[in-house]
This record gives sequence, structure tokens and C-alpha cells, in this order.
Amino acid sequence: MTRTALDDPRLYLNRHLEWLEFNRRVLEEARDIANPLLERVKFLAITANNLDEFVEVRVASFLQRIEHGSREIGPDGLTAEQELEKVSAAMHVMVRDQYKCWNEELLPALAKEGIRVLPVSALEGKAAQAAKTFYERRVSPMLTPVTVDPSHPFPHVLNKALCIAFLLRRRKGGNGKAYFGVLTVPRAVPRLLRVPALDGGIHYVALQEIISANAAKLYRGYEILASAPFRITRNSNLYLEEEETRSLLDAVDSQVSQRRKGGAVRLEIDAEAHPDIVNRLVSTFELDESLVFRAQGPVNLQRLFHLYEETPRPDLKYQPFVQKQVHVGHDADSMFEAIRRQPVLLHHPYECYDTVVNFLQTAAQDPRVLSMKQTLYRTNSDSPIARALLEAAGKKEVTVVVELKASFDEASNIRWARSFEDAGVQVFHGLVGLKTHAKLALIVRQDPDGKIRRYAHLGTGNYNPSTARYYSDLSLLTCDEEITSAVHDVFNFLTAYSEQPNYHPLLLAPRDMAKTCIALIDREASHARRKRPARIIAKVNAVIDPPVIQALYRASRAGVDIDLIVRGQCALVPGVRGVSSRIKVRSIVGRFLEHSRIFYFENGGTPDIYLGSADWMPRNLYERVEVLFPLKDPQHRARVCNEILASYLADTRKARILGSDGSYSRPRSVRNGHGFSVQEHLMQLAEGAGDSSRTSVLRNPRVVYTPNEVTAPPDLPADESEPQDSSNAAV
Repeated sequence: MTRTALDDPRLYLNRHLEWLEFNRRVLEEARDIANPLLERVKFLAITANNLDEFVEVRVASFLQRIEHGSREIGPDGLTAEQELEKVSAAMHVMVRDQYKCWNEELLPALAKEGIRVLPVSALEGKAAQAAKTFYERRVSPMLTPVTVDPSHPFPHVLNKALCIAFLLRRRKGGNGKAYFGVLTVPRAVPRLLRVPALDGGIHYVALQEIISANAAKLYRGYEILASAPFRITRNSNLYLEEEETRSLLDAVDSQVSQRRKGGAVRLEIDAEAHPDIVNRLVSTFELDESLVFRAQGPVNLQRLFHLYEETPRPDLKYQPFVQKQVHVGHDADSMFEAIRRQPVLLHHPYECYDTVVNFLQTAAQDPRVLSMKQTLYRTNSDSPIARALLEAAGKKEVTVVVELKASFDEASNIRWARSFEDAGVQVFHGLVGLKTHAKLALIVRQDPDGKIRRYAHLGTGNYNPSTARYYSDLSLLTCDEEITSAVHDVFNFLTAYSEQPNYHPLLLAPRDMAKTCIALIDREASHARRKRPARIIAKVNAVIDPPVIQALYRASRAGVDIDLIVRGQCALVPGVRGVSSRIKVRSIVGRFLEHSRIFYFENGGTPDIYLGSADWMPRNLYERVEVLFPLKDPQHRARVCNEILASYLADTRKARILGSDGSYSRPRSVRNGHGFSVQEHLMQLAEGAGDSSRTSVLRNPRVVYTPNEVTAPPDLPADESEPQDSSNAAV
């Protein structure tokens, strides 16, 4: 039997189609009747938000590549034109299913609970008067109607702004000619207005419906022949020639201001829109029909976030979850002493992120702390961490590496960077051509015994206390000299491009992370050939890097059992005879966003475990500064293996299993909330209501940690012949 080449396009799923599969899994949560009703509404809104960003960046990149005549072919064998064709077809199916979920499932379920989104024509009495008053006082003063004619060109439509198009005819004169009108719905006004309900229910009406009902007042002298809400999504990629830029901050600031004016990528329009309106918009924005999406309901389902937030029905939302508070000392001396005695591992959101915030705030206020260094990729607009760094600036040396090109957070990061500079913080923006995505903080302190020591925080998630409430991430606070020294070297790399031969025990992208990850995978293959314990478990957001995928295929061929817990995109094809029959891929989508990255290598019975900020994607491995760090403490290693990974592999409620055709399915016989949920299990443990011993029953017997010495990252093993795996279906 001829062995399949590992670069065969049939062994690679398209990463963009797999991203849409991820969004479909989110949509499944909106359709899952086991979820609270308003949470289902929120999941639907999330799918709309996700799709917006996908169009702004990914679909826009297809159009650019096509425009530039790119003939590049991806690992799956597709050109940009072929990708766009497949992706746009899949997007149309997604949009159809989104509105089917809204119209056929969520709206009727909401109505049963007395929650309704009404057409303006259905409003009577106090509800009608409330809508009229709201329009006259809040909305009308903000509106600017435009009629397109030779003296009034088609207005510039901002990115993702909800607009209303009108087909008009003059009541006097005009020779019966049709005119085109455009009105932008103000962003400062809520998209849904709650109005009085006589039946005691909760009633809303859409803002664009209120405006449309009053449009005759705006277009006096015209007859309104037809109207339709629409929305344009624009290219939101940033294009920077960093080598030729005097100030990266000014360059990014300029590009962000242009983002809202980028080229049109998608038109969303009411499904009942008059053909003349659709044709005029398609012509104006020069869009292909495949990028026109007809909405069978509200244009822009993101507005449903407002319905979720404003509806006072806690019984239709998740029950409040009380995060576990982890206190490390009661003042600066006791906190740093506790970290010296034993490093601290935190699992967010089950354990509160306040511990990390307190670590940095205490350091900022502690007179014994000599310097602070930190990376910032994404943080909230009123960040207590950023304010702590500002507070520290006048008392000690403070250095912050702010990533200005964090997608869709550029404006916020620019504001913080300028605030830091004004306060006297040393601000850097990383290295030319590389995003800084590593999550690192380094504290240098003269302890009461007179010794100067370094303390570090290393994490898998952003320094954002807001998102830390619903992102699943891990944090390590440590005084380990080997780790803190390496963190110091990474900061020197970021601020001065000062390179070390290696950054052991850390893995640093783009220096050595990809090579070492592949070496760790190949080492497992070598163990398997020698009949030693060999297993790989990786929990990541994405697996799409071809060299890593090929290494995983080699390991599977060699007999290594591989479990991949991949939240989003996975280009690897599992279950292929002779290639990937030992690889299982699952995805978990639930109440919390799975964001932590964990890498487990059994290593012949002496496991290596790494945590960090990087996925197995080309951008993480080759285009960003990323860090993976080892877990050394035996208790931490046991916890990650026996409590965390074991529980993820045991999930039967929120897990979906990837098939070799690229589709995901739930485990059989698990429906409507039955089965085991890892997130619920971890919440119960955090609240003290769960049984931690239950993991011994849940876990795969081979996911068991026994303390052993941590080994150094391996050199790449010599190539050896690999046994053919003859199980499962052939490619």
C-alpha cells in the first residue's frame, strides 16, 4: 500500500471553513434548549459579532489577494478565488441558519415568556406615544437625511453603520424620476427601545422601524416608494510599512482612523428590499452578488446583545457564579514571601483574576520594588493594571511593551500608550514586523533580607480583568530564578532586540518555539517506537500550522495517542488510516470562552507540561513574540493533568468531535443538557460544591500525573522508519 504524503492537500481542512464551523458550534449553543433562553439570545448575537470580524479581516484578505493577482495555493490546495467561493457559500448557509434560529426558535420562546420585539405598526396607546416621544426628543435631532443627486453625491457609509435606503419620487416636478435617499441610524442611540406593555410583558421595538415610520417628516416633498435597512462591512485590515514609519504609534493611529472608510466587503440588507434599492447599493459599492446577504429579520443581529442586557429576567440567564478568591499574603512582604515559598497557579475564571491585579497593584505601591516591566496586548478601557503602572511610574522604573496592532483594540492601546508616555513610563512597541502577544510581567524587588529578587507573572490570557470573568485562562506567579531570568531576557529582546542563544526554560516565538514544539512531538514518536509511554494532549485555540500538523501525523503513525482540544480552527484531518488514526480532536463551546493553551507530552513517563500564549498557527509561531513556560511544581503539574485536562477529555455535554469530513458532532446519546460538563464541574469545584475526587472516575486512566523531574526541551531526534498504521479509513 502506497503511503500518503503528509503534504497531500486531502490531509488539510480549510482554516477559514473551519472557523465558520466554530461559529456554527456557537450557533448550536443558541439553539440548545438546555441553555437559559436569554443566554441563547446572547449566543446568537455572538455569532453575528464573530461573523463581522471574520468578514472585516478574512474575507477582505481574499479580495485583496484576488485583486493583486495572487496565485498562492494553501495547504488544502485552494486558491484565493476558490476559498472565497467556498467561504461565501458557507456564510450564506450560516446567515440563513442564524435567522432561522431567531425567527423559528428564539422569537416564539421569548413570546412564551412575555418578551416581544414588535413592529412599530403594532404599537398602541402608551407604547405608541413612548415611541413617538423617543423619536422626537432623542432621535430626530441626530438625523441627517440625504437625497442623492448631482449636487449631493452618495454619502460615505461608515463601517458596520446601520443605514436606511429610500426609493423616492418628488410630489411636484421631477418628471416621475426616482431618487435615492440614504439615512444613517445614529450609533449613540440604543437599537432596541423598550415600550410600555399592557399585559405586563417586556416589549421592544427596533430603532430603525421607528425612524422608517417617521421618514415622511424627513423627506417632505417626496413620496416614499420603498425603504430598506442595510449595512456595509468594510475592510478593516491595517497596512503598515513599519520599516519606513517614523512613529509606529502615529502610523497605527492614522490607519485606525481610516478603518471605518475601507473598501466595502459585504452588504447586508432586508430580504424584502426593493430590487432597485439592492441594485443601486450593489453598483455603488462594487460588490459581487455572492457578498450580498439578505436578512430575514433584523439587519445586524448584534443588536440582540441589548435585548440580553436590558431584559430584567435573571431566571432566563445563567445562575450567578461566585469565583473563588485566592489570597496570597495580606501585605507586600507576606505576598512576596508566599510566592518565594511556592509558586501560585490560578485557573480563571474559576479563580478570581483579582489575585493577579493585586500582585501588580501591590508591586506598584511597594517601596521595596525597584522596577516593573509588563507586556500589554489587550486590556480594558479603565484598566486597574494600567493605572497601577501609571501610579508606579513616579516611584520606580517602569517599562511597558504595548502592542499597538492588537486587532480592534488599537485605539484603546494607543490611548494607554500616550498616557504611559505622559507619566514617564518607558513605552516600547515591540519588534518591527512582529506582534507582541506574550503575557509577561516582571517585578524586581529588594526583599527584607537585602537580596534583590525577581518575581514574574506569566499567563495564557490578556491583562484584562473584564474578559477574565468569562475567558478560561491560567496564570503563574513565580520567583523561580531560572524562569524569571529568562523573562528578563525576553524583555531585553523586546526593547533592544538583544538576542540570547536560547531562552531556556521558556520557548520563545519566533526564535525557537516552532522547532521545539515539533521536536517535542517527534520525541513522543521516538518513545512510541521504543514501546515507552507516549502521549500528547494539547489544548489550544487553533491547529493550522502545516509543519506542526505533519509532526502530529508522524507521531500518530508511530503509535502516539494524541488528544487535541481545539476551540476554533483545526486544519488537521483526524481518523485517517495510516496517517491520523490515533488522533482525536474535540472542541468545547460553553458558558466561558476556552482560551488557555496547555501542552502535555508524556515523555516516556516523565511528562513535560507547558502553558502559554501561543496556538499552533503560523502567525503565533513565526509572526509574533510568544512565550510558552514549563510547569515545574509537582502540585501544579498534578492539578493540570488530573483536574483540568482529565475533565476536558471527559466532557460529553459541550464537547463536539471533529470528523474526517471537517464537520463536528456531539457525542452520541448526549442531548439537552445530559452528560458531564467540564465548565460546570470546575465551577462546582471553585464554589466548594463539587467533588475533586470525582476526577479519578472521570479521567482517562492514562491522564495521570506522578511527580518526576522536569526535563529540558529535546534536540530534534534523528529520523527513523515509522510503522504503518492500518486502522480507520484511507484518504
